[in-house]
Amino acid sequence: MKYTGRVWKFGDDLDTDLIIPARYLTTSDPNILDGHCMEDADPGFVGKITKGDILVAGKNFGCGSSREHAPIAIKAVGISCVIAKSFARIFYRNAFNMGLPIFESPSLWDKVADGELLTVDSDEEWAKKPDNGSEAFPFKPVPPFMRELMNAGGLMNYLSKRRSGGG
Repeated sequence: MKYTGRVWKFGDDLDTDLIIPARYLTTSDPNILDGHCMEDADPGFVGKITKGDILVAGKNFGCGSSREHAPIAIKAVGISCVIAKSFARIFYRNAFNMGLPIFESPSLWDKVADGELLTVDSDEEWAKKPDNGSEAFPFKPVPPFMRELMNAGGLMNYLSKRRSGGG
């Protein structure tokens, strides 16, 4: 799958309270959570992004509390995928469970700026700036089972397809 969108950068150790503040955890409704995505990290974030944009972050993205609300909010607001230097372990699993494509690239963060266009190829596991020729920023390989979850759109879709004989 390929994604192309503008980059929105965040630094190291962005925790789940900054992704979706705890005051909104009374619901899991994506239609409510989307309006509050990154509200405490960047109050104008929701108004700036366009469906399909790409979030690029530093190391340990999604640290802090274990909550599915964080990847739900990111996906619901229209972010196509998240690329970080590294992910907190629980966010990593929650993202795949919720069907949010995520990729680890230690080199990309230093090479992109807010608003730049980026193309991501999840099958080939790289990102490129369309206006920068052929320089590709590789991803760490996504484990096969996580790739299955991502391709299915999350854990519940994966299980549903398996029960119906589709996978």
